[in-house]
Amino acid sequence: MADGRSINTAQYEKVAAIPFNFERRRSACIVKGATRTNLLIVKGAFEEVLRLCSTVRQGGVTVPLDSQRKQMLVTRTDQLNREGYRVLLVAEKKVGEVDLRDEESLQELETDMILEGVLSFIDPPKDDAAQSIAELKDLGVQIKVLTGDALPVAVNVCQRLELIRRDDVTETDDVQAITGPELALLEGTDEFDDVVRTCTVFAKLTPNQKALVVGSLRKAGHCVGMLGDGINDCMALRRADVGISVDSGASVAKDCADLVLTEKGLHIMVASVTTGRLTHGNTIKYIKMVTSSNFGNVFSMLAAAAWLPFTPMLSVQLLLQNLLYDISQIAIPWDSVDPEYLKTPKSWKTWDLLRFVVVLGPTSSVIDILTFTLNWFYYGVKTVDNEEAVRLAQTHWFLQGLLTQTLIVHLLRTAKMPFIQSRATVPLALSTSTIMIIGFVITWIPPIQRALHFAQPSPTFVGFLVAELLLYCVEVQIVKMIYIKIFKTWL
Repeated sequence: MADGRSINTAQYEKVAAIPFNFERRRSACIVKGATRTNLLIVKGAFEEVLRLCSTVRQGGVTVPLDSQRKQMLVTRTDQLNREGYRVLLVAEKKVGEVDLRDEESLQELETDMILEGVLSFIDPPKDDAAQSIAELKDLGVQIKVLTGDALPVAVNVCQRLELIRRDDVTETDDVQAITGPELALLEGTDEFDDVVRTCTVFAKLTPNQKALVVGSLRKAGHCVGMLGDGINDCMALRRADVGISVDSGASVAKDCADLVLTEKGLHIMVASVTTGRLTHGNTIKYIKMVTSSNFGNVFSMLAAAAWLPFTPMLSVQLLLQNLLYDISQIAIPWDSVDPEYLKTPKSWKTWDLLRFVVVLGPTSSVIDILTFTLNWFYYGVKTVDNEEAVRLAQTHWFLQGLLTQTLIVHLLRTAKMPFIQSRATVPLALSTSTIMIIGFVITWIPPIQRALHFAQPSPTFVGFLVAELLLYCVEVQIVKMIYIKIFKTWL
């Protein structure tokens, strides 16, 4: 449609402009050339600019834009769109003097314009896009495309990335692609949420519609991450659970985002998802281990208060035990999780935590009561009269409590068989083993014994302690297997 004319842009002066907005989908400006004639130039989306034109320039001659020529344009544009090209139209019109301060009067001039040409652009997907999207799908992440581009352009890109099949767009029972104008007809209805749930491609969306789609997904209970780099993505970025932009994006988009990616490529999104799930898994792991241990200690203290005539452990000893245990858990952020755990999305479930604590907590009390029984019957610690014997009983429980709750980390951290099917990372293995050694050794050092009111452990108790550790591991593993079989979950 262009005639190849060379234009000296330096001789033109801009005198007024209507910036692009997402409702009009076009921008306009008035320039004044050497002839001092005002020239209105409009550039924008195909449909929006085409309806403003009544003529078209061909070979330097203006001819009527009749239905035949319009159909030629539509056919050619559809072909370009299906090939993934974005298409813009440029039109112009000579205008007289107008009130440049009144935007409405400028818009009224956008009629009977001359179509000057067609601009086509292509923005191919990034090299790693297809692989990254496939990996995200394997991780159970649903991907939806929200764009202001024409539907054929969006569909072409999504088909190349295998987000949708070539027959998905024509499906009537399960809509896979929809445009903004079609979606606008459903706003405020239950069908809107149904379409958002099933649809993959949303084309020709306004910024507000992008935000509505994100809001609908969140209302349905999904955790939504929005990746966008333009001004038109800002509302959706704010509405999402996690707004993500890129370092090369618009400044306002980066301001609205929670995260800004500094590396190019979508592979960083895969790494972000897996790292997030790893962090979630280790966090849940720590919370469940600590709360179940504390819950079990409550039962043990109740049993001791009802049975023993002396305090089973001094407060300073209990504080030291908790301090050593917490130090051993510092390495949990560097621990791994089972590969199966990373395959599906996770969420915080209070009921799951309560169930875990109630079931696993009392398992430690069984070993605690066994230690109380040994102290009472085997070592004869039955009264408060013998201070040294009481210290011995307190030392025994200190050792058993610290070693069992530190060792059991390796059983609770995985749904698999510990040490055989799943092993802790080196940092966690070192931290737990080091603390177990330190906790055992300090009870044999006289200055520490005196400072913390310990007694030297009975040599025979060391054998009992090893047996208790083995018994506790077997007990917890059996309970874990039953728990997983019944509830189909672990962490």
